[in-house]
Amino acid sequence: MEKENRYSAFLEKIQRFVPQERIYTDELRRLAWGTDAGFYRLVPQIVIRSENEEEVSKLLRIADRYELPVTFRAAGTSLSGQAISDSILIVAGKHWEQYSISPDHERITLQPGIVGQRVNEILAPYQRKFAPDPASVKSAMVGGIVMNNASGMNCGTHANSDRMLLSARLILPDGTILDTGSATSRAQFAASHASFLSTIEALRSRILTDEALVARIRYKYAIKNVMGINLLPFILFEDPFDIIAHLLVGSEGTLAFLSEVTMKTEYDYPHKASAMLYFYDIKEACRAVVAMKGLVDADGTPIVFGAELLDHKSLASVNDTTGEGLTAVLTETKARTAEELQRRIRSITTMLTQFNTYLSPYFTDKVEEYSRYWAIRSGIFPSVGGTRQPGTTCLIEDVAFHINDLPEATAALQALIASHGYDDACIYGHALEGNYHFIINQSFSTESEVQRYASLMKDVITLVVDKYNGSLKAEHGTGRNMAPFVRYEWGDTAYQLMKEIKQLFDPKGLLNPGVIFNDDPLCYIKNFKPLPLAHPIVDKCIECGFCEVNCLTCGFTLSSRQRIVVQREIARLRQEGNHPEQLAKLEKQYRYPGNETCAGDGLCALSCPMGINTGDLTHILREATFPQGSLAYALGDFAANHFAGIKHTIRPVLTLANTAHGVLGTKSMTCITKGMHRIVGLPQWTPAMPKAYQVNEKQLNREQAPLQSTQPIDSSSTTPEPLKVVYFPSCINQTMGLPRKSPTEQPLVNKIMSLLHKAGYEVIFPKEMDNLCCGTIWESKGMPVIADRKAAELGKALWEASEQGRYPVLCDQSPCLHRMRETIKQMKLYEPAEFITIFLVDKLVFKPIDRPVALHVTCSMRHMGLADTIIALAKRCSTQVFVPAEVGCCGFAGDKGFTHPEVNEYALRKLRPQIETTKIGIGYSNSRTCEIGLTTHAGIPYVSIAYLVDECTTFNNLLQQ
Repeated sequence: MEKENRYSAFLEKIQRFVPQERIYTDELRRLAWGTDAGFYRLVPQIVIRSENEEEVSKLLRIADRYELPVTFRAAGTSLSGQAISDSILIVAGKHWEQYSISPDHERITLQPGIVGQRVNEILAPYQRKFAPDPASVKSAMVGGIVMNNASGMNCGTHANSDRMLLSARLILPDGTILDTGSATSRAQFAASHASFLSTIEALRSRILTDEALVARIRYKYAIKNVMGINLLPFILFEDPFDIIAHLLVGSEGTLAFLSEVTMKTEYDYPHKASAMLYFYDIKEACRAVVAMKGLVDADGTPIVFGAELLDHKSLASVNDTTGEGLTAVLTETKARTAEELQRRIRSITTMLTQFNTYLSPYFTDKVEEYSRYWAIRSGIFPSVGGTRQPGTTCLIEDVAFHINDLPEATAALQALIASHGYDDACIYGHALEGNYHFIINQSFSTESEVQRYASLMKDVITLVVDKYNGSLKAEHGTGRNMAPFVRYEWGDTAYQLMKEIKQLFDPKGLLNPGVIFNDDPLCYIKNFKPLPLAHPIVDKCIECGFCEVNCLTCGFTLSSRQRIVVQREIARLRQEGNHPEQLAKLEKQYRYPGNETCAGDGLCALSCPMGINTGDLTHILREATFPQGSLAYALGDFAANHFAGIKHTIRPVLTLANTAHGVLGTKSMTCITKGMHRIVGLPQWTPAMPKAYQVNEKQLNREQAPLQSTQPIDSSSTTPEPLKVVYFPSCINQTMGLPRKSPTEQPLVNKIMSLLHKAGYEVIFPKEMDNLCCGTIWESKGMPVIADRKAAELGKALWEASEQGRYPVLCDQSPCLHRMRETIKQMKLYEPAEFITIFLVDKLVFKPIDRPVALHVTCSMRHMGLADTIIALAKRCSTQVFVPAEVGCCGFAGDKGFTHPEVNEYALRKLRPQIETTKIGIGYSNSRTCEIGLTTHAGIPYVSIAYLVDECTTFNNLLQQ
């Protein structure tokens, strides 16, 4: 059967049990999902977002029947081309996030789609942690970490995935599911796969009888080594099931699918300290690292837990200006007690006196200080990539040397890279383990550049393998770029054993072909990923995927990284001009998943080392869709010029919806409005939809008088000044009141007024408030000129109302305040949590409630660095504040919760189960639109944090004395 027909037959079979929405065959999503963090590109024929073991088992059986290659991926942060395919790609990410912890917390069972950092958050309350610690741990998923044997700064070889793994659940290419930790599963497998087990035992016997091979295996794995198939299990374990489980570690999906893994957890020392040590040259730095490696306590416990070398180019990439041409070693020590920590610091500093350091060693145990050091270290690869010449590719390799060879080998590696003309290359990495990364910015646009890279790699291989007998791949997986050299590093005997293991697990060679085993000696210089210029906002992106953990549509439509990938392809097609039909198709396919469902919240920038905000790109694309002179732009301009009138027309609509809700009931109203949204595109109604509201300034100020009205201007002044604040209620809160069923009686504007008056403030409203807006509405629609005009109007009104910045300005909606701060610079602007913390805390008496409350931190609060502020304020009010895990942007995105409610629903899919588990009855935030979406999907009402503060405070009577 022709391959095309086999794909068609495969597709027909899987559509019987995999929903169509999780099978991607269109050009756009095959391209987007087929791209990983590496520098190669293959576009899969079919992408399947898998959901469970049974599904993967069926998929593999059908692929086996039609002899179609299959590749697996989780987060796609792999750097060596091991998560891409030109055949079938099975994704195990968002649906694979279950876990369980043993009663003693020393073991954790994980599905492959859970992010490494999330595992650490789960274990933190028990003073335990996930031992493998790659620099990508905040984005990489467990499946990739284990299957690449990805390690990092502290785990070395003593606590990597191979050493911490206890058992695994796996699915073989024939669909067989084996749980090596289950006696029942083992017995069933022994009955059905007896020859498989006997082959494992025979391979072990062959290895153990070859003393030279055993010695070589021990030597090779004494340092970090992920080159080829893992041979260490054959000399560490007797039980064939233990050998099978550990063979998966570092196998990169070439042997089986990992559906679950049980691993030992590691003790997380409570006391830590770090120092950035500077040396005049790289050899001296390495000599100091060798000495650190030998430092141990009386009981043999290592004193130094991490030593990360950063050469002068690495330091330059992160703007370290300590000194010219220095090499740094970021060093960490840990302890169970503060006293023990200080003893260990003294041991290290005493040892360092024999070395020539640029500055005296300074260790800090302050989290805020040493966290900055380690954040710099984690961001080196993307930072270097971000400084590359436009259109070039950022490549990273990782090698390892035995510790005694470190000083000479490191200097030789540095000189070798320079000799090939890579002037901007840098070397950094886990020096304590002899493991280095080197980064080069490489163009593949000409044959001479390709050959320069090939020549470099050949010389690196000679240096690492022939001269120092080290590892060509230490922790990033063999991948496509080192597959041709596995035999060279290991020799014929070991390589043949690896081939036999592959044959045993995967007789037809269908799993991740081309990775680890590749018969093409030039595969490492083929299939390079194009990186055309798309827009200055995103051109620095290296597609590392660090952004995706904060992208609310990742796993739903497109992620921030995938949006950039597709826009680059669109840019390439435009520049070449040879495929107009393909270009038109991609642009059309991009419209919904790329443009319409992007929240534009910009949280992706917070986890991007380069600070790339894909939301800004979306706004620019929308601007191109609505150019000045178009009908849509004219309507936007009309709305801006008649904003008060627009709000007056919205209020009757809200009143009508509320009346209909009362007559029809929630169930009927929901059914009718969902149908109208689906058929004619009307905004989706929800039971949390508020009633109409209009600010009555005179009535509000007349009903409530401040309890206290003066304060000193400053500490040196004796002249009292009225306590005044300019209050600008956002347009949302000027228009929307409370929902039909509300836990409160006062609309937010009234509540804010009540709270301000309680604290003694006189409230000033800006003139013509009904026509003012921060411009967020127009910015999100791609009309920045109108948005900035509205912001300027608002700024002028606030400047006048505040008497040229004399009084603080309060806005009750954090997203609006965020944009106001971006565009209005001449005065101080505050949202409720920050204003209360700065101005009201000393004027109120807090009486915390013992009732548990939920708190949602909005995207804008995170952008403004105020997440800790609102959390701290909530903790002043309640002894039980719960911030749900893995709930970032709520996805309401202004009006998207009405126009594209599926985005809001997906973003909050993990909220309700947590709320129900904790039995919380109410939640708080500081964005009215977010609160509508949260109320809809949490099953409890969400209101402004101002309500909680008002409930828990009284006026401080001492201020009147």
